Parts: sequence; C-alpha cells; structure tokens
Amino acid sequence: MDSEVVLRTQTSAIQIHTMEERKPPLKIIAPGYVYRKDMDASHAPMFSQVEGLVVDKDISFAHLKGTLYLWAQSMFGEKVNTRFRPSYFPFTEPSAEMDVSCVFCGGKGCRTCGGSGWIEIGGCGSVNPAVLDQVGIDSEEYTGFAFGFGIERMTMLMYQIPEIGLLTSNDNRFLKQW
Repeated sequence: MDSEVVLRTQTSAIQIHTMEERKPPLKIIAPGYVYRKDMDASHAPMFSQVEGLVVDKDISFAHLKGTLYLWAQSMFGEKVNTRFRPSYFPFTEPSAEMDVSCVFCGGKGCRTCGGSGWIEIGGCGSVNPAVLDQVGIDSEEYTGFAFGFGIERMTMLMYQIPEIGLLTSNDNRFLKQW
C-alpha cells in the first residue's frame, strides 16, 4: 500500500481544469466519486458528488443563494427552508455550508438531523478571486460561485430514507421497496 496516495475528497479539480481550458461565461456540472472518513446516519465514506460552477460578469453570492434555494424547492418541495452557515473552503471566499430543513421531522429534531431540525446539503461559496487569477481569468472582470453536494444524500432526503448506509447495504428488505 502506498502511503503517499490519497483518494480524492472532492471533485473541484474538474472545475479548475475547465477554467484553464475554457473562458467565461462558464456554467458546468461536474459529477464524480469521492472518499471521506465520515460515517453516520447522513454521511457515507464513499459517495457520488456533484459540483456546480458559474463564472461570468457580475455574479454574486446572492445569485448562489437564489439558485440553490430554487433548486432545493424543486427537489424537496416548496415548504423546504434553507440556511447558509459560514464555513471555510480554500477555493471559495466567502464560503458557506447549505442546510435544508429536515424532511423527516419537519424541523422539530430527530435522529437523522441530530436533533437540530436541519440537514447539511453541502458546501458552497463565491469563487475565490485568487483561483480565477491562477487559471488566467481576470478577477476584476469576472466573478462566480461554486457548490458541491452528495447525490446519495439528496436521494436519502427525496425518498425519506432514514440512514444513508441503506443505499449500499444490499439489504433485500430495503431493496424490494424500489
């Protein structure tokens, strides 16, 4: 086993390669498998991630919030609430974690949401100007936003599956439902 090799923890490299090869305006969706050490009711150690990137003139954090709010409503229904919590990601500034109100308990608190009434969807933020400059895009002229979400977590929430591990468990009692 090579201790120098790490399985990828995100799909952001696809965004970088796209910005190096193409010039704005850019709008991409980048899916891929990622690997992490997380494991609980709403986290899995291997999952499918989808990232989005928009780069154009005059793109703001408000565009990101509006886009993700409309996406959340189309995925989970018009009654879903969203919130954005400050966070840190090296490729975005400002950065945030996006949460949706828990679809299992309606925001009252349950095992799946850890009693908080919220479930984290993923990370997002405005593209860091240093990233744009590094790939040859003028950060004085262009701005952008990016996000990354786990597809299995979206499936879990859409179909109200209480534990993400059921999606890969090979439990016939669960699989027969689908």
